[in-house]
Amino acid sequence: MIKDEDKLMKIRLIYILTGLFLIFSGCYQEETLDVPVNQGPEVIRNELDKYIDENFTTEFGMAIRYRFVDRYVGPTQRVTPPRLEVVRPMLDFIDEFWIDPYVSVENGEDFFRMHVPAEIVLLGGLIYNDDGTVTLGTADAGAQITFTDVNSVDFDDSDWILRQLQTVYHEFAHVVHQKYKLPNAFETITPQGYTSAGAWFTLSDEEALQRGFVSPYATSSPNEDFAEVVAHFLFEENFYEFYIDTEPDCITQDCDQRNEGRVYINQKLNSILAHYEKVTGVKLEDVREQVQSKL
Repeated sequence: MIKDEDKLMKIRLIYILTGLFLIFSGCYQEETLDVPVNQGPEVIRNELDKYIDENFTTEFGMAIRYRFVDRYVGPTQRVTPPRLEVVRPMLDFIDEFWIDPYVSVENGEDFFRMHVPAEIVLLGGLIYNDDGTVTLGTADAGAQITFTDVNSVDFDDSDWILRQLQTVYHEFAHVVHQKYKLPNAFETITPQGYTSAGAWFTLSDEEALQRGFVSPYATSSPNEDFAEVVAHFLFEENFYEFYIDTEPDCITQDCDQRNEGRVYINQKLNSILAHYEKVTGVKLEDVREQVQSKL
């Protein structure tokens, strides 16, 4: 296969970690986080709060939650708040890798301001569930995105960066199909490739590719397929090499099947690119260019 071993291992690691998040948290519209009514004790506002108000709340209508984090998870889950000194670097990360790539392209600023979630929750570590599993990130019907492992913020750690980008680009992509539907006939490109409920995690990356999907989780539904293609297109440097460009001179059935899968992924990508530009005015190719220039 075209992938080199180091890159393949890194991508598989990201999929495994992301898969854990998706198994145990999901991102379907009907799922919500357990948020108690009690707002907690009154706190003294600091300079960080003033910075958040000016640059996120007032500017984009986006509240940043980093205190009293227990209220943003279920009663059986355990979390830790972010250390105060990592909140500002995490906000810089969000600004550089999520906000700026969208607002820097044509029609992107209007699109972002109209569709940005109202709440961003920052958790210091992972979400520990009572069954021994962990959750890496969540979203709530386009209204809230939760970043975990914020205490590990490190702009030099490519695995940490890609894990965070996977979360935010995937969840932000759901806003488009929720509001504007999927591209026409998107579900018919690989109708036989979707898995039954809860079975996607039994697939390998190779099997998903041969079916015409960028990840095993993409096989779980057309909506997740759509969001996964968008996310991988934006953050994966070698997206075209891995998922679009066919391998020449195939002499094995596996190679032929990978190439067949790539043809399907290319059809999906083209339909998504055209759909995004039609309904939002944004060219995802331009957003990708902005993202890749920062990685």
